[in-house]
Amino acid sequence: MTAKTQNRGVGTLVIAIYGVFALSASVRAVYQLLRKYEEAPLAYWLSLLAAIVYIVATFALARGNFGLANKTLIFELAGVLVIGTLSLTVPSLFDHPSVWSYYGAGYGFIPLLLPIFGLWWVRRVRR
Repeated sequence: MTAKTQNRGVGTLVIAIYGVFALSASVRAVYQLLRKYEEAPLAYWLSLLAAIVYIVATFALARGNFGLANKTLIFELAGVLVIGTLSLTVPSLFDHPSVWSYYGAGYGFIPLLLPIFGLWWVRRVRR
C-alpha cells in the first residue's frame, strides 16, 4: 500500500467522522435551541458553535482546503480545551452539557481527540 493510498484512506475516515459529528451536533443543537432553550442557552449555543465548526471542517477537508481546515481544527481544539476546562472549574455554567463540555466526555472524548488527529493528518498530507 502506497503512502498516497494510505493518506486517502485516512483522509476519508477523518472526513467521514467530521461529517457524522457535523450532522449529529447540528441536529442536537437545533433541537435543544428550539425545544429547551430556557434550560441552558449557553450550553446549547456552544453546541451550535461546535456544529458549525464541524461543518466547516468537513467541507474544508473534503475540498482539500488545508489552510482553512488547519485553522478550523485549531479553533476546535482550543474550544474543546477552554470549554472542557470551564465545565470542570465552573460546573454551574454547564448543568446541561454541550458537545465540548468535559472535553467531549458525552461523545467518548472524540471531540478532544478528533482535532488532534485531524491536525496530524493535515500536516502529514501537506508535506
